[in-house]
Amino acid sequence: MKDAFGLTYSGATEAGYSSYARAVHELQCFIGDPVGSIDCAIANDPAFVMAHVFKGYLFGLATERDATAVARSSHQAALPLAATAREQAHVAALGHLADGRWHEAARILEDIAIDNPRDALALQVGHQIDFFTGNARMLRDRIGRALPAWQKNMAGYHAILGMQAFGLEEMGDYARAESLGRQAVQIEPRDGWAQHAVAHVMEMQSRQRDGIAWMRANPDAWSKDSFLKIHNWWHLALFHYDLGDTNEVLELYDGPIYGDRSTLALNMVDASAILWRLTLGGIDIGDRWAILAENWIPKAAAGNYAFNDAHAMMAFVGAGLEAPKKTLLEAQREAMCGSDDNAAFTRDVGHPLTLAIKAFGEGNYDETVRLIRPIRSIAHRFGGSHAQRDVIDLTLIEAALRAGHIALARALTAERQLARPDTPLSALFSRRAADLPDN
Repeated sequence: MKDAFGLTYSGATEAGYSSYARAVHELQCFIGDPVGSIDCAIANDPAFVMAHVFKGYLFGLATERDATAVARSSHQAALPLAATAREQAHVAALGHLADGRWHEAARILEDIAIDNPRDALALQVGHQIDFFTGNARMLRDRIGRALPAWQKNMAGYHAILGMQAFGLEEMGDYARAESLGRQAVQIEPRDGWAQHAVAHVMEMQSRQRDGIAWMRANPDAWSKDSFLKIHNWWHLALFHYDLGDTNEVLELYDGPIYGDRSTLALNMVDASAILWRLTLGGIDIGDRWAILAENWIPKAAAGNYAFNDAHAMMAFVGAGLEAPKKTLLEAQREAMCGSDDNAAFTRDVGHPLTLAIKAFGEGNYDETVRLIRPIRSIAHRFGGSHAQRDVIDLTLIEAALRAGHIALARALTAERQLARPDTPLSALFSRRAADLPDN
């Protein structure tokens, strides 16, 4: 059968395609249960090749070792099924993703979208891969190429605008990013990705009070039944963090960010990231690190995504757990010997950063500075956004201050004051650097 855009879906009946379309909408908004919806599509139509591919993508993008096994099984299920050339390309892209070849999967999806600019799944999965590989240029351009083929009355148009908004933000085009993000949310208030794109703009422009107002205006829309809600609550916490509202940050952490103690890596990354920022500032975390670290321990040996490793190390350092630290570093050393893209993610950025976090926890601030300085300009290579990777700069600044590297600390704090003016945190860093005794 064919959809409203003229794309063929081999092996699909009306019933199966209806469930597939529901899964696509859920993924575009980051709401509901797209896995359940796609399982319904597969149950209705076992030969529906794109249903198997869709499921594989969902699990392949989870950055969890166990989920990768599901992605591989979905790929195997899709391989023998009848498929068009477009669908065969999707199957190939899934195969690369399941085997950790993120860049190759992204390239195939790029070609699919060039030939089929209204293939919403190719655009969205490619966009997510661009995020996980830190490819800001493609976050913008993958969607920008397709945008002229879309119109406001088309299903899913909000998602295209939201993705374009995030890509523009990561490339520093803040005014257009905010405009498109707001348009997307106006069309579909439940679009959590578009909501988060506007939050990113305000984070990068140091507009904390605007950001708080944006996130608090209609939280039910972006948090209810949303699997992006923890990340969006994290964004709200960042605004309060920059303003020095520590109690509010901890309240958000204990509530919507980590109140349910999620064991999903993507959620634990946010939890680690906010606690580490507070720890850098000397805030008493209580038993929060121990609780979070307990959930990171089973993933210590995964070694499948370097960005996760760095955040797991934050928890192990915060909780003072030596054995998981060693396990994680051993897994990274093994990962660097691999042939997948994570070998490079780990070698270039993840391993030195993880060692730097460990050194910071041991009070070896000179070593932290030594390890972080060479990776700052290439940190995008291991994924995440500018806002997420800011924790690297924060760690470097704090280490330089504590190590008494006067000139470096003053240089770094001046740099931050320019990038993030008019915030209590930037001002605090500047005062601390200025108060360091001259030699």
